[in-house]
Amino acid sequence: MGYLQKKKIYAFDFDGTLCKEAFPGIGRPNKAVIRLAKRVKRKGNPIILWTCRNGSHLEEAIHWCAEQGLEFDAINQNLPEILELFGSDSRKITADYYIDDKTFGVRPLLIF
Repeated sequence: MGYLQKKKIYAFDFDGTLCKEAFPGIGRPNKAVIRLAKRVKRKGNPIILWTCRNGSHLEEAIHWCAEQGLEFDAINQNLPEILELFGSDSRKITADYYIDDKTFGVRPLLIF
């Protein structure tokens, strides 16, 4: 597992989290969450785009994220190190933190 023992994996939802809810469109950037994603990535932690979007809606989201300066280590799949560790890919993304508007909210995490 190597570096993953020292690093934490963050999975970021898209709609309602990285941007304001506007599906199938893309809402305004949630700048606080985008800053958080960039900060944890700068610290060497892997980040995953974790979204229900697919097809052209997913492609639009990936492009939008790139315009915001977000570079993900994986998109809707586990990191290569996790795949190697377990020998397969489950439908559930392995992460230490799931940043999603459908949980308790992202505001408490912004104190990092």
